[in-house]
Amino acid sequence: MGIGEHVTTVAGVGKKKAEALKKLKVEKVEDFLFFYPRSYQDRRNVSKISELSPGRAFLIKATVQRVEKGNPYSKKKVLKLLVSDESAALDVVFFNAGYLASSFQQGCECFFYGKATAERGKLVMAHPEFQAAGKPDETGIIPVYPLTAGVSQAEMRKWQRAAVEFAQDMDEHMPEGIIKRNRLCGIRHALKHIHFPGDGQKLKEAKFRLVFDELFFLQAGLLSERPKADAASGIQFSKDADAGKYVSGLPYNLTGAQAKAVSEITADMESARAMNRLLQGDVGCGKTAVAEVALYKACMSGYQGVLMAPTELLASQHYGALKESFSAYGIQVAFLSGNMGAKEKREALAALEDGRAGILVGTHAIIQPSVKFKNLGLVITDEQHRFGVNQRLLLAQKGTCPDVLVMSATPIPRTLAMILYGDLDITVIDELPPGRQKTITKAVGKGSREAAYEFIRREVQSGRQAYVVAPLIDDSDVIDARSAESIFKDLEQRFSGHSVALLHGDMKQVEKDETMRKFYEGSVDVLVSTVVIEVGINVPNATVMLIENAERFGLSQLHQLRGRVGRGSGKSYCILVTENETELAAERAKAMVRTQDGFEIAEMDLSLRGPGEFFGTRQHGLPDLRIANLLKHAGMLESVREEARMLLAEDPDLSLPKHSLLKEKIQKQFDLTL
Repeated sequence: MGIGEHVTTVAGVGKKKAEALKKLKVEKVEDFLFFYPRSYQDRRNVSKISELSPGRAFLIKATVQRVEKGNPYSKKKVLKLLVSDESAALDVVFFNAGYLASSFQQGCECFFYGKATAERGKLVMAHPEFQAAGKPDETGIIPVYPLTAGVSQAEMRKWQRAAVEFAQDMDEHMPEGIIKRNRLCGIRHALKHIHFPGDGQKLKEAKFRLVFDELFFLQAGLLSERPKADAASGIQFSKDADAGKYVSGLPYNLTGAQAKAVSEITADMESARAMNRLLQGDVGCGKTAVAEVALYKACMSGYQGVLMAPTELLASQHYGALKESFSAYGIQVAFLSGNMGAKEKREALAALEDGRAGILVGTHAIIQPSVKFKNLGLVITDEQHRFGVNQRLLLAQKGTCPDVLVMSATPIPRTLAMILYGDLDITVIDELPPGRQKTITKAVGKGSREAAYEFIRREVQSGRQAYVVAPLIDDSDVIDARSAESIFKDLEQRFSGHSVALLHGDMKQVEKDETMRKFYEGSVDVLVSTVVIEVGINVPNATVMLIENAERFGLSQLHQLRGRVGRGSGKSYCILVTENETELAAERAKAMVRTQDGFEIAEMDLSLRGPGEFFGTRQHGLPDLRIANLLKHAGMLESVREEARMLLAEDPDLSLPKHSLLKEKIQKQFDLTL
């Protein structure tokens, strides 16, 4: 059996077990090694039964005194054992476990590991893990693995013991200098002791090494995918293309934070180094105005600019705003999306290629090979986290070392920003324009729904508008949540004297645009929608955001939805209606009521849900972190990033023979192409 062999070469893994393991992404012997335990049981000390107390897990070694198999005709077969050691006796109970009856005989000695509970004045251990005392030792620090149907902990541990033997065949992939500088243990030592730690210190060493590896692979992979901005001389945009002229022509004054962002971005654009900058800020802070200034400078310097947005709704809104803003300067703005007609598309592409269009706005359709620019100098992506690494690259490659500005209206915790945008300079707009009011937020149960809708009625009657957001488009037999369709029908009857409209992602673009236009112009009073309105819609007259089944949304998403109101002079409200109250839902609701700081909310969201769920959909091209935790291990990020930078400065493509194993690791485990 070799490390690259299929899992069926491991004793006890047949076809059915292999299918189950495939769901865990374990297909080769090597995959076992990188399938880490989710936790550990401390079975180093065997306790006496007399030492047991409720609520804690204990390991005992006891003799079975009596076996009660229960009613053989009952559907719920209960197996009861009376076990004892030299100190006391204990009841051990297994429910629905008739199949275990043959595992115990009177007089046999076993290890039992589980929690003791107090029942009717005596201690009982229910459903403990067990094994005969004469079998291979299951004492020590024991791994507990995430499982799937058809695989037990005992089986996984048995297979992992077999796989760990092959860790000794693995060659070291990490350069010696990095190992010494960071005091890392060897990979063989790490893989052996992450699964079956010799002691607590060896477990710490193993975890540290494997967390370091995971963060290093990620940083090295992302840095190598990113355009080599430091190595390449970028475009030096003209200082004569004065951004101040555009700013002075705006119908409002920039905030101090916006002015600072403009200063940083224009300085980047005028430098010889290609700009690679992240512009992030809370909902409504005015990032688009800053992007407009950058586009103006690019066009006035003789270059073209492109703005890519994740949805057609947001892209079309940007297009309308930019077309209006730049018409006074004779700058033509083109639009491109997947739903455009062939003729319109041909005209837009021709205008780009011959240089008539100075700015292109669109969705990911922009990255298609048919899209060619005459002289692309500035690339801007909005809601950057919704685009993958490769999409970002494809767009930047349509120019020769263009300046890159990525924007995010979803505040990203610094720890996560370092991972996603490790080599970008970061500009934060931490100030809202004058007039933006705090939105009053209330969290209520389903029993208060009637009162919430009555409140919306009063707001609508006073001339205001409202959003009602649902997690689903249609009713579902699987998901217990209200749908936009059913809410729309309900509200049409409730508000028969007012205009109620429906908006969701399955509608045709023409219908969506028409619905949004009506809501913007005020002819629709209540807009029932899915999260398609999460970003990009600006209706100052809308003062109420009611979110149904708020427990089904992440904190950052709730914050984004809340940001759709509070954009005008009227007092605004966000009402969170929770159907299924859980501890997590309650925590989210409390956070939303307590603070409107998007960065604080983002930190909490990352803590509550973890990075895998933070953005709702997984970042394309980025790995699932198996052992590293971005909050817990934030302190390692700086040193890991510096090591990755140093390595790539020495060997940008990891083409040196001594780095071949490391390159293979990054490509294989994280699906990144170097």
